[in-house]
Amino acid sequence: MAIQILWVDDEIDLLRPHIMFLQEKGYDVYTSNNGDEGLELLNSRSFDIVFLDEQMPGMSGIETLSLMKNKYPNLPIVMITKSEEEAIMEDAIGSKISDYLIKPVNPKQILLCLKKNLETKKLVSEKTTLVYQQEFRTIGSEISPDLTHSQWIEMYKKIVFWELELNHAQDDHITDILRMQKEEANQVFSKFIEANYLNWISARTADRPTMSHTLIKDRLFPMLNGNRSYFLILIDNLRYDQWKALQPIIGEYYRVEQDDLYYSILPTTTQYARNALFAGLMPSEIARKYPQYWVNEEEEGTKNQFESELLGEQFKRYGKDVRYSYNKVLNLNVGRKLADSLPNLLNNKLNVIVYNFVDMLSHARTEMEIIRELADDEPAYRSITQSWFEHSPLLDILQYLSEKKVDLIITSDHGSVRVQNPVKIVGDRNTSTNLRYKSGRTLSYNSREVFEVRNPEDAYLPKTNVSSVYVFSRRNDFFAYPNNYNYYANYYKNTFQHGGISIEEMLVPFITLSPK
Repeated sequence: MAIQILWVDDEIDLLRPHIMFLQEKGYDVYTSNNGDEGLELLNSRSFDIVFLDEQMPGMSGIETLSLMKNKYPNLPIVMITKSEEEAIMEDAIGSKISDYLIKPVNPKQILLCLKKNLETKKLVSEKTTLVYQQEFRTIGSEISPDLTHSQWIEMYKKIVFWELELNHAQDDHITDILRMQKEEANQVFSKFIEANYLNWISARTADRPTMSHTLIKDRLFPMLNGNRSYFLILIDNLRYDQWKALQPIIGEYYRVEQDDLYYSILPTTTQYARNALFAGLMPSEIARKYPQYWVNEEEEGTKNQFESELLGEQFKRYGKDVRYSYNKVLNLNVGRKLADSLPNLLNNKLNVIVYNFVDMLSHARTEMEIIRELADDEPAYRSITQSWFEHSPLLDILQYLSEKKVDLIITSDHGSVRVQNPVKIVGDRNTSTNLRYKSGRTLSYNSREVFEVRNPEDAYLPKTNVSSVYVFSRRNDFFAYPNNYNYYANYYKNTFQHGGISIEEMLVPFITLSPK
């Protein structure tokens, strides 16, 4: 069906060559020489766009625009005027016009305006799809076990870039191709981690990445050596693609200085990765050095309630005399109270805020049908995170800090992966409940389907029993028990989980920002 155009101008007869040009291009053009008649036409049929003269006798263009927008707020309206007065332009733009043209206009200007306002989405989709098709072979040839840890970071950034770009594509086939390419990357990445992880954490190689337990020492300490103060905001379970979805909102107040990633330790869960981050130690080292601050899997109680104390101990070990605060936000009211108390924190060298929404979202998506529907896939998961952030006290906090010219760090402890493939495992009643890793003493599984650590001490993990082992799922796998296997396999499929090995879980954003 041809695009329907309404053109309202008191000199419409002089525009006949323009109208004939558009009709030859396949557009249907309806005309009126005054605002009243234009409104009647608009009420009588559906139009895709309106061209509206700003200076008309009787009802002015601005008055006509206001009436049209009140009734049809989403209708694109292009204002055309002879005047270049700034006040008139501001008045029209404030009334939410889609475009602004200065007379005399030529037919090509009009055609470009139509394409920009009506066909941008289609043109962008086609162009994005074409460019990705050209990039597909390059990415495919770069996915290799020979990539270094820093090259894997760049590979993941590239994949996330295309995920976000192809969000706007109207081609399901091309998004399926990207999904399969990401699955291939995860398969190779899992082999890369299995080949290198134990060497990294045991320091048997000098070429190792920044990881959870070295993040504070490697990245934060050098920053604290200067005169600047920082707020470090750790959003639990924030993936890199979710950060990129939030970046345009934060970009109104902050300028990104460094957009980087680090490697989470295994298991990629709060108990292990976040405690390691604040302690600057691996889990077994925390359990041995600070037993009062470590709670084992089988023990009752919150597993990460001593993060502030662990951070303080890390400062002491490295001789850092840092005045800092620590706050954890678990619900809306706590977030609002923290926002109100910010003036009291500005004199600290470092203020740490742990914000727990995204982790709660991933768990709620598993357990609540309505959240499953709202966050049905990766783009929806990003969208609901973005919607939360736009209406959260955290955005108020960032706005205030920007006004006070406070530097900012945004990071996380681990990410999550959308699981698809159930893997059978058998364990006794003391086996850990996480779907992406299991620890216990009587585990039965197919060793080819997991990354197994027969001796937990090799991975610097607590050993609660002489026969304890840890096994980690790879890619988008998840563990399911044979009892009631089909029910649990279907129940947990397509949920977002963490604890295992995937680029989404292990490559964690570390973003430094300065106020605008």
